[in-house]
Order: sequence, then structure tokens, then C-alpha cells
Amino acid sequence: MNPRLPVRRFDVFAEYTRQQAVLDGMPEDEAAGYGLWVAKVVAARRYGGGPPPPRIKKSGDGKHEEDEKGAEPVEHEKWHSLGNEEQTDELFEKEVVNRMGMQFYNTVFAPAIEDAIAQGKSYSGIRDAIRREWKP
Repeated sequence: MNPRLPVRRFDVFAEYTRQQAVLDGMPEDEAAGYGLWVAKVVAARRYGGGPPPPRIKKSGDGKHEEDEKGAEPVEHEKWHSLGNEEQTDELFEKEVVNRMGMQFYNTVFAPAIEDAIAQGKSYSGIRDAIRREWKP
């Protein structure tokens, strides 16, 4: 099975980040928006954008806080915004999932990323190799 369009590093990074966020305890829908947001921030930084995004973790009381020494808990918004657009699970589906095709995403792409994470592979260790066989 092949994707509708070429799988980009961006797609791999967004999905890898989404799955890591779920493993860190973030709800599925929120993790999808977070994965998309982080991928866009990193892509923008690469082309002269701002600093890297903070790593968000869930504290014991269910609130999210910045993963920095001594950081105070921060108010948690469900969706991060870029420009004036909330980075939601629906936008993740539109910009990542639908681009490659729902069936390919569910049966090939997401399971491959999940397997790589389970094997302890880093994003940089899989970003190109995992996409080689997937041609539209």
C-alpha cells in the first residue's frame, strides 16, 4: 500500500511527537494538535523562525507545566495557536492524515512510527529511512 502523496519529514515528526505526547499522558486529540504545532514551530525555526517550543509534561495534579527546572505550573490551553489558527486534532487529520490517505495512515504509517518508538529509535534515527519505501 502506498500514500496518496509523498510522506514528508514533517509528517514523520508530527506523528512521532503525537505518539510521544500520548505516551506522556496527553489525551489523543490534544496530542494530535500538539504534534502538528511542534512540527510547524520546528519547521519555522529552521527557516528563521523563533526559539524551540517548550517540552510540555503532565504534572501529578493533571495540569501541564513547562519541563524546565523550577518552572511554575502554567495555565493549560487545550490547543496551541500559530498565527490565529488553533492547531487541533482536526487540522492534524487534514494536514497529515488526509494528505497521505486515511487507510495508509492507519495501516502503514502510524504503526511504523509506533514500532520505531517501541524499539527506542529517535526521530532523527528514522526520519529518512522509514519513508524510503513509501512512494505515491
